[in-house]
Amino acid sequence: MRIGTIDHPHTHDPRNQAPMSTPTKEPVGSATPDVTITGANDSRQNRTREMQLIPEALARAHMHERLREAQDDRRSARLVTARRMQRRAERASLRARRALAMAVMH
Repeated sequence: MRIGTIDHPHTHDPRNQAPMSTPTKEPVGSATPDVTITGANDSRQNRTREMQLIPEALARAHMHERLREAQDDRRSARLVTARRMQRRAERASLRARRALAMAVMH
């Protein structure tokens, strides 16, 4: 069994790779500490969790947009109804004026 090299690792999964150790030429307590994979696991878990939540966020945004459109539609329908009622009231007012004018003249 041959252990992989940097260019050709035995596995690409960081959890199954051997942790890197400091080379023997470097003095103890140097600026490059042993690399652990817990940070990689945490970031991978966060990234996976975020990716799992993306469809939920998209669905929430989609629902928000649909609600806004429905509110706009209701507002425009109320406006159309109000204008129709206003025109009807104006016509009724004109009929009443005409009827009053006819009653006064005769």
